Order: sequence, then C-alpha cells, then structure tokens
Amino acid sequence: MRLLISEDDQLHRAFIAGAARSVLPSVSEVVETDNGAAALEAFSETAFDWVILDLQMALVTGVDVAKTIWTRHPQTRILFWSNYSDEAYIRGITRIVPNEAVYGYVLKSAPEDRLKLAIQGVFVAEQCVIDREVRGVQQRSSDRMAGLTDAEFEALVDVCLGLTDKAIAARRHVSLRGAQSRLQHLYQKLGLDKSDGHTGEWGPTFNSRTRVISTALARGILNADALRKEESLLQNWLQKSQG
Repeated sequence: MRLLISEDDQLHRAFIAGAARSVLPSVSEVVETDNGAAALEAFSETAFDWVILDLQMALVTGVDVAKTIWTRHPQTRILFWSNYSDEAYIRGITRIVPNEAVYGYVLKSAPEDRLKLAIQGVFVAEQCVIDREVRGVQQRSSDRMAGLTDAEFEALVDVCLGLTDKAIAARRHVSLRGAQSRLQHLYQKLGLDKSDGHTGEWGPTFNSRTRVISTALARGILNADALRKEESLLQNWLQKSQG
C-alpha cells in the first residue's frame, strides 16, 4: 500500500510520516510533498491508496487536491489534517466527497494518539473518522434551520463579492425577485433582517448587505481562501458573459 503525505510544514510532515509508519505495517512506500501542486504531480505519476492532506497549502489547496484525486480515483482514502474547523473549509470538503469515499478530518490540536487512531480508522478499518468539533460544524451546516442552504450560501458569496441584485440574478439564472428572495432568506438565517436589527434615534444601526459580510467572516462561514477561489470563479463567469 502506498501513502502520499502533503503538508507544507517540514516538522508537521515528519510528525505525520512517523505516526503513519508506526501504525501502518502494510505501507510499502511513503511519499512526502510540501505543496498541493506537487501532490497532484506525484499522484498523476502513480496512484496512491492512502493520502494525508493539509488543507491550507500554497499553489493548490488540500480541498482542490482531494477533489482532483477523487474525480479520478473515488476509492482513494483521504485523511485531512488541519488547523481549521471553519465552516468554509468543512463545507468545501463535504461538497466534494464521493458517496463511496472513506475519509477523515482531524484537527492538528488533537493529541498524537488521536491522529494515530484516525490513520488506522480511515486506512485500515475503512471507517470515516471526523473530530467531534468538525462533526458539529458539519451537522449545523447541513441543517436547513441552523445552516445555510446552497442557495443562501451562493447569495452570501455574491454579496461578499460586491454583486448587485441584478448581477446575482444573471449569474445564478434566477429572476430579480428570486435573487432578492435569496438575500432575504440569508438575512433571516443570520438574524440580520430589518425586523431584528438594532435601532436607535439615528434609525437602523446596520446595513444588512454589508453586515452579513462581517457576520459570515466572524462565524467562519467564509474565509479569505474561500473568497479568493470565489473571486476566480466570478472572473471566469464575467469573461464568459462578456464574450
């Protein structure tokens, strides 16, 4: 069995490799890379049975590495090892996991024994192993009442990118009223609709459209990495629409 490890920190990479070798007697080869692009290059040369990925890496993120690997080899078992339990990261992973995939998500703050158990669980026992904190975020994001629906999340992204209502409608192929309805549902879900907003002698305190950006960043629903990726997607859409 072959193991690919991609982690941009040398000490962390050595730590993961040591932990993996100690609990995976059947591993025949361990290949280490320090960025996502190198991981994809290694995987393109020969497939790996097991992969351990850091999420935030230069050139190509762990989410994009996993998406590419699973597109080609959905049976590959992947363990994500990350500092982050933000909804932005977790939502990104949840959306790309194939139905048949076995994967894990362990925070770097977890003790070494927890990491070893996760490695054994995902790669040997073929069980999904998700840290409790991460599982809680997954459950909230998938709950239609507590988390954002896909349409509401798209509306949030579009607001953060500065799109007008008409531009949102064009990009998402909905009517202007449909785009505005998505925004209202988003405001309500995050407690920012006008009926709940704080008011004073000056009138409403917050502008819902801009306040939602602050709220999303503070709650980890979006982050800088996610917005950079969404900006790239937006530019692609703009080029196609203008062409």
